[in-house]
Amino acid sequence: MFTQLIYRLGSNPKRSLKFFFTGIGIFVCAMGLFALGHYHDPAWQKAGLAVLFPALGIAGYGYVGIFANRFSQVISARLAARQAFDNDKSK
Repeated sequence: MFTQLIYRLGSNPKRSLKFFFTGIGIFVCAMGLFALGHYHDPAWQKAGLAVLFPALGIAGYGYVGIFANRFSQVISARLAARQAFDNDKSK
């Protein structure tokens, strides 16, 4: 079940990278709103806070997808090595 989830999350690394960079871009916009609120009306900080949480969620989802892709490659290599070891052992 865990490996199926890892394979599903890491199945499309380009899409995960796109989500990650989109989230980082929105995060930068949120930080800009925070800075704007520091120098002008504090309501901009509230807008930045409202944008910050979705940005972190989108970037986090992308990062989990990238990690899952790398981890699925490790799982596949481990299974291939185990099968090769079992084949050599049975001979």
